[in-house]
Amino acid sequence: MREINVNQMINESKLTPFHWRVILLSTLIIIFDGYDLVIYGVSLPLLMKEWAIDPVTAGLIGSVALFGMMFGALIFGTISDKLEHLGVSRKRVIATCILLFSLFTVLCGFASTPVEFSIYRFIAGVGIGGVMPNVIALVSEYAPKKFKSFFVTLMFSGYAIGGMAAAFLGSILVPMYGWKIMFLIAGIPLILILPLMKVLPESIDYLVRRKQNQKVQHFLSQIVPEYKHQSSDVFVLDSSNQNAENAPIKMIFADGRAFSTVMFWCSIFMTLIMVYALGNWLPKLMIEAGYNLSKSLIFLFSLNVGGMIGSILGGYLADRYNLKYVLMVMLLIGAVSLSLLSFKFDSTVLYFLIACAGAASIGSQIMLLAYMAKFYPANIRTTGIGWGLGMGRIGAILGPILTGWLLALQLPYVYNFLALSIPAILGIITVFLIQDKLIKSDTVTVSENISTSHMSRATD
Repeated sequence: MREINVNQMINESKLTPFHWRVILLSTLIIIFDGYDLVIYGVSLPLLMKEWAIDPVTAGLIGSVALFGMMFGALIFGTISDKLEHLGVSRKRVIATCILLFSLFTVLCGFASTPVEFSIYRFIAGVGIGGVMPNVIALVSEYAPKKFKSFFVTLMFSGYAIGGMAAAFLGSILVPMYGWKIMFLIAGIPLILILPLMKVLPESIDYLVRRKQNQKVQHFLSQIVPEYKHQSSDVFVLDSSNQNAENAPIKMIFADGRAFSTVMFWCSIFMTLIMVYALGNWLPKLMIEAGYNLSKSLIFLFSLNVGGMIGSILGGYLADRYNLKYVLMVMLLIGAVSLSLLSFKFDSTVLYFLIACAGAASIGSQIMLLAYMAKFYPANIRTTGIGWGLGMGRIGAILGPILTGWLLALQLPYVYNFLALSIPAILGIITVFLIQDKLIKSDTVTVSENISTSHMSRATD
């Protein structure tokens, strides 16, 4: 009888078409996620005009979805690890979240009052927040160890692609058809959800725990082509995974992780202040600086282009160098870029600076998720990421509110960008304080896993 550690095989596997399928499908989910979140910023100038909303109220409405995301990350991030042990797969949780954020984003397009709009945005936010930790956990399970950061950041570049799509479509459609068209487009995932769930693979940990050996064999043969199935194979997980009955919240504070867990929360808090302050208010900030609506939406497009490039490049560098220091350098670039936006430059320089700000805010936020995926053991990974996103989401909630408050003060616009550089500086400090030594390394290789002498044991 051969005892096969599935996690070790995947960790040391080479890239195959199966890996790219997981990345492509997961990225598509995050693209929808990013689009649904960014369209409020695209629609905001016209919404304020149509409903006669002042900047502070607009900031509060923008934060409603973020409250929903906080609850979604906490609820679905925490219960997903436990539901797997009760027979409810991670893929079903992902499907539920997609249904929530797509359906209620569409309903926002039919809202006739700010209150009704806010209710729909809150429920959509629950789905948006809930899908993130579960998709991250799924991708991390299937990613080879040396590509884990790159896979997570590549997948989450879909967030920036969704934001770019929202900004690009908004610059064309909103002046012609009004703000509601953007929310109606968000219904596309409702059509795609069934075929998407059919081709998205189930969590490998879930399949092993449920003893669905045929599916495990099928996936392993695609991930490690040299693996040859034997009917006597017994599949196991890493010891922390195999023996865990549930994933209590207290485990993310156990084994010396408490301080670093809090530092992750603070780091995400800082990056999300930047992400959502810029995502919700950048068009309005640029209008205040003297640019028209269409051009201001192009600035939002540049922000998300920078976020996509920053997340992919950052993930690539993080797998080759120290992830912590790559992250700190990106935040430093963000602080400098946001400070320079206080000055007058020509459009080309402004596009570049805004793209750098996007790389530092969106890119750093995505790299923090990859950092947490490495930091927490697999059996508490979704719980750790979910709580990190949930607690850090307070920064996302405060970002639009504080920016709306700054605009209401009618100060010179230069102070707005200087204020936004402060979270980047504080983020550098909190990232530095995270303790890398708690990340466990694995030295087992694929050749050891698939050879008879190292991968098997004789039993009576």
